[in-house]
Amino acid sequence: MSVEVREAAAEDIQQVLSIYKAAGLASRGQLNTEEAMAVHAKMAQYPNYHVFVAEQDGEVVGTFALLIMDNLANGGVPSGIVEDVAVLPELHGHGIGKAMMRFAMQRCRRDGCYKMMLSSNLIRTEAHRFYEALGFTRHGFSYRVDL
Repeated sequence: MSVEVREAAAEDIQQVLSIYKAAGLASRGQLNTEEAMAVHAKMAQYPNYHVFVAEQDGEVVGTFALLIMDNLANGGVPSGIVEDVAVLPELHGHGIGKAMMRFAMQRCRRDGCYKMMLSSNLIRTEAHRFYEALGFTRHGFSYRVDL
C-alpha cells in the first residue's frame, strides 16, 4: 500500500484531530473542529509553516507539522522543525511515519535547510528507535518551561 503525503486542507482537520487523540497527543485537551480550523488558518499566514497529512488508500492515517524558518546565525541558512508527528496506532510499522519523515527531509533539503530537528518525549522509546532508524541522532538537550 502506497502512502501519499500532502499539505493538509481545511477538510482534513477533523481527521487530524482524531489522529492526535488516538496517538495520545491530546494530553492538554483537544481543540474542537472550529478552534482547530482557526489555528490552521493562522498557521497558513506563516511564510513556511504547514500541517501535512499522510493518506493510504484514500484515508488520512498520519500527520505532522513542519516549520522551515530563516536564521540570522549559520550564514542565514534555514532550518526545519517537525512537530506533532502522529500515525494511527493500529498502523504503526506500516511505513507511514517513514514516508512522512522522508517527505519532511526532502522538503527541508529542497528549501536549503542545514538541519531538521524534532523533539520526542523521554518516555517514547519506540519513537526514539524509529527516528534513529531514519538517521536522526540525539543532539544536545531539550529544555522546556511550562508557562
